[in-house]
Amino acid sequence: MPIELAGTAIIWVLRALRKSAKLVMNSSALAIGTIAAAGLGFAYWWLAARLFPPAVIGNASALLAVMGLVGVLGESGLGTLLMGEIVRHPGKERGLITAAASVGVALAVGLALLFVFGEAYLSGATGLIGGWLEGVAFVFGCGLTVLCIVADQAFMGNLRSTGKMIRQVLFSAFKLVLITAAAAVGYASNATVLLTWVAALLASCIGVDLLTRGGVRHFVGPPDFQLLHRLRRKVFGHYALDVAVQAPSVIMPYLVLALLSPTTNAAFVPLWMLVSVASLIPAVMATVLFPVVRASPKQSRHDIIVSLTVSLLFSLVCAILVFSYSQEILAAFNPAYLDIAGSSLRFLGFSLLGSTLKFHACTLARLSDRMRKASRWFALGGLLELCFVVLGARLDGLQGLVLGWTLAVSIEGVFAALTLALAMKPDSAAGPVHEESTVADPRKPNQSRPTVPVMRTPWPR
Repeated sequence: MPIELAGTAIIWVLRALRKSAKLVMNSSALAIGTIAAAGLGFAYWWLAARLFPPAVIGNASALLAVMGLVGVLGESGLGTLLMGEIVRHPGKERGLITAAASVGVALAVGLALLFVFGEAYLSGATGLIGGWLEGVAFVFGCGLTVLCIVADQAFMGNLRSTGKMIRQVLFSAFKLVLITAAAAVGYASNATVLLTWVAALLASCIGVDLLTRGGVRHFVGPPDFQLLHRLRRKVFGHYALDVAVQAPSVIMPYLVLALLSPTTNAAFVPLWMLVSVASLIPAVMATVLFPVVRASPKQSRHDIIVSLTVSLLFSLVCAILVFSYSQEILAAFNPAYLDIAGSSLRFLGFSLLGSTLKFHACTLARLSDRMRKASRWFALGGLLELCFVVLGARLDGLQGLVLGWTLAVSIEGVFAALTLALAMKPDSAAGPVHEESTVADPRKPNQSRPTVPVMRTPWPR
């Protein structure tokens, strides 16, 4: 009997995965890339922690966090727009991608210059950026970050996620090789970490283009700013949603440095990095849903249930592992980190459950083209995260900060779960995404009636 039940369960799982073939294939490619990048990233930060002083790691990770935030702000929702709109504008993909990349890179460079000059004016010689070389590398790195984001999203929008997988792996491999070479010749400063990071970004862009036989160059064409302008309302919606969801987590290492100290931030970063990498799996599952459901709206409910179930199980396993082995992980990076952080970080992994629910609720908002309405609620959640982090740090240092973050994300997860439950109510045969016919032009009697996917989500109007 147990053998028969197990066989039935396996058959059911295989059928479910086969039915969601596009989702599984693209998510698997990204998951492989994420896992490989995580392993190489672990080696990168382990080596840096062993060879660089804690203060250097704390300052460098904070600067990279600012670069990531500038990347999110500079990308301005353009990459996310591409994922949902490429399939809707056949023949115009190159112009749309080039226009999006041009605008995003220009905005990121402008924001980076503003930060460099503002930081130099406010902090002087004691700031994160120690000289003109670091300033140039930071600005260049911000532009490259946006370029990589747009290229990755274009690969995903075309349902060719192997391109993003290759770039992720190349980026992680190159930065590991470069920091090893830098440490071997005796360079151990903030600039070293920053320069290896930026050089690896550039090398990964070139490498993925070569390995995919011009996959990146295939996206380049005369920029179609007119089409991008017509989609500007959706761009702003994606932008607001991206910033509301991503900004607090991206800037977290900088907040730890500002609220506590560079040394504490050095001990915080390894666990934060591992949790962030783990969160990429549910984030990838939710992100791939966007183009997959756009392409096949009739089985949207099935794809969403598969994605959410796999993501929650994965997040729970990771949370238990972090809770059980947080101190051993810190000691593996640097024994000094264990003395600094102790067991303060053990609850950090449980924030993955709330994040998973947030990612999927965010995808529902994108599918319904109600990003701006949803972004108001996600912005309130981001404000809750920041307030709880600051309050926790003031009350109980690093442990209070971690508990504040986890509690805030968990509260958001509860509300996201309610949103998902309401959206997934089986009150129609077509499921949460159904096909709604557009009105045909009466002057063209033989005109076919195209359909567009529409999602019912309970975001307040």
